[in-house]
Amino acid sequence: MELPSACSHPGWFLLALLLGLLLWARRRRSWDPRKCPTDLSGKTVIVTGANSGIGKYVALDLARRNARTILACRNRERGQAAVEEIRAATGNPAVLLRLLDTSSLASTRLDVLVNNAGLTGLPFAITPEGLEQTFATNYLGPFLLTNLLLDLLKASAPARIVNVSSFRHSAGTADGRYLTGQQRPRSFDAAYNSTKLMNVLFTAELARRLQGTGVTANALSPGVVSTGIMRHFSWAVRALFALARPFMKSAEQGAISTIYCAVSEELSGVTGRYVDSECGLALPSAAARDAGLARKLWEESERLTGLTGGPRH
Repeated sequence: MELPSACSHPGWFLLALLLGLLLWARRRRSWDPRKCPTDLSGKTVIVTGANSGIGKYVALDLARRNARTILACRNRERGQAAVEEIRAATGNPAVLLRLLDTSSLASTRLDVLVNNAGLTGLPFAITPEGLEQTFATNYLGPFLLTNLLLDLLKASAPARIVNVSSFRHSAGTADGRYLTGQQRPRSFDAAYNSTKLMNVLFTAELARRLQGTGVTANALSPGVVSTGIMRHFSWAVRALFALARPFMKSAEQGAISTIYCAVSEELSGVTGRYVDSECGLALPSAAARDAGLARKLWEESERLTGLTGGPRH
């Protein structure tokens, strides 16, 4: 029995066309990183998930600005290939690979931390630490990494923390039971949306705690971007996105709002804000603006990551 082709079904085509038109309508003239003169000589930046997609273009831009650029990646081979490519493109020899081992970063200066790494479409699973893997990857990992580097960021002030979220955070739920798998999201999309809401809540509470330190924290949406993150989707969803791809941003275009948060003079001293995909300051969802929810999530995350005492679930 032959499966129907998602691409040939007229309903899929019309849905993809509608999605593409909506994405195109949302686009407006964005901030242009090529017109930003910020030089990062003598500065150190870390970009997680920088071996491909948005993270790679962010690292490329920061390396062009003469920053000591650390690519924090999971895979050594792909990470090293990205390092060599960025070195060749920028002429900057100070582009380095670090696997996600925060202890190896303890002795360096740190001026910009970009929490970019994230995945969607992962099957439900519990890690050896007792955490649900999508939430551990997209939210708890960046939460822990940032906290372990806070002293270094404060000592390097002025410094910036940039957390990549998504406009889909508005459909998320910050249920702490998701973090350990006690509550299962109804779908991979629900898991992704919820981690992105948690990223915004984390940013807001982090900015509050960092007031007066010279370290800022902002969250952003890159928009709808055609990247490898879609590889975990079902064949039908991938087919839909393939039809809409001409209307989507490239990874290079999707990196612009992240670069804006990392280097723009306009955001100097600005903290606790949400930046939309076209580099405008915007209000996140009502849930993302709930200060009580942000504090509650922070406290639960501290406990689960071992930053405070108390047993894990």
